[in-house]
Amino acid sequence: MNAGSVTEAVGTRRSVRAFLDKSVSLETVRDILDKARFAPSGCNYQPWEASVLTGAPLRALRDQMHATPPQDPIEYDFSAPSASPEHHARLHQLGATMYSAMGIGRDDADGRARFMADNIESFGAPVLLVCYFPRLMKEPQWSDVGMWLQTIMLLAREAGLDTCPQEFHSLHARLIKAYLGVNDATHIFFCGMAIGYRDTAAPVNNFARERVALDNHVQFLGF
Repeated sequence: MNAGSVTEAVGTRRSVRAFLDKSVSLETVRDILDKARFAPSGCNYQPWEASVLTGAPLRALRDQMHATPPQDPIEYDFSAPSASPEHHARLHQLGATMYSAMGIGRDDADGRARFMADNIESFGAPVLLVCYFPRLMKEPQWSDVGMWLQTIMLLAREAGLDTCPQEFHSLHARLIKAYLGVNDATHIFFCGMAIGYRDTAAPVNNFARERVALDNHVQFLGF
């Protein structure tokens, strides 16, 4: 289903964790990324860089990740917010709802491990975008990269595609950079993004997503 408006694209976008076995054309991906070039960035730095893989190159990368344990130390800390009880509760709620939708119990260690390993396969997505950028970029530029990725995700919805941003891939950052010929000394790896067609019948794509009420995040003054 193609999103017909920005509102619809935002409302129907979700992190899809089950994709159909259906290819995505280079023309479609190039069109999305070409439009996303106009995402905002402070001082027009446009700090984002990426590689997009499908077919045999993607299969070879996934095979290497399956055969290699996560790197130590990790590329960056994406779990620091869990030190806050408020933010940890949001993570816990998501995990409980998602695993319940898949019928994976709290004590089903094997089921949870299989689902975690499926991150390497990007949940069956036929296309993987991997995002990295120069290490000299600081916090504002990380934000710019996030806006670029969000723009891609909304444009994908307009094109009838779905995505799943995957910080998981940072656990194999050095492996991925070496595979792509990206210099680890000069570049930091951010995330992967699965791109493909949503399996609308999969329970993992249909559980209700919790969001904090607007007034818990935003205050309005002078209105």
